[in-house]
Amino acid sequence: MSSLVCSGGLDKSSKNGKKVVNSTNYVVPLDPSYSITSSCITRPLTEILRDLNKRVPDNVLRPGSPPSIPWYHANRMLSFYAPGWCGEIRDVIYTDNGNVTVVYRVTVRGSDGEAHRESTGTVSLSDSHIEDPVSTAEEMAFCRACARFGLGLYLLHEDELM
Repeated sequence: MSSLVCSGGLDKSSKNGKKVVNSTNYVVPLDPSYSITSSCITRPLTEILRDLNKRVPDNVLRPGSPPSIPWYHANRMLSFYAPGWCGEIRDVIYTDNGNVTVVYRVTVRGSDGEAHRESTGTVSLSDSHIEDPVSTAEEMAFCRACARFGLGLYLLHEDELM
């Protein structure tokens, strides 16, 4: 079985002279009938965006106030509704006040073009409840970028809809 690899990340020099390492690779298995001459992206962006704005099944939501979608479910829903999507870490910023911020971009490709949304996630490096602050900030940024496409966005405003 073939696979389509979508890589992200920046390869630029940071302020301190160190290189930013590409740390995101998504591998999506391709159907055996896939050929290089035919596109695996067959739906227009309007259809993809409409589907991403659908209600998320209650059984995948993480309880809380408001409830949220775990990153792995957001990943699966993107793969289902927007095959060929890409995600990349655009920047990792360490601040003097002890926080780390991750800037994440999600790109959705359709038959008529592509669209991207970026968002950030910030966590404290000193929070003892967080084992890996960068990973946690990446998760937050990824889920927020997905919400900018409409995935689970209604969860943030559900109380206003009732």
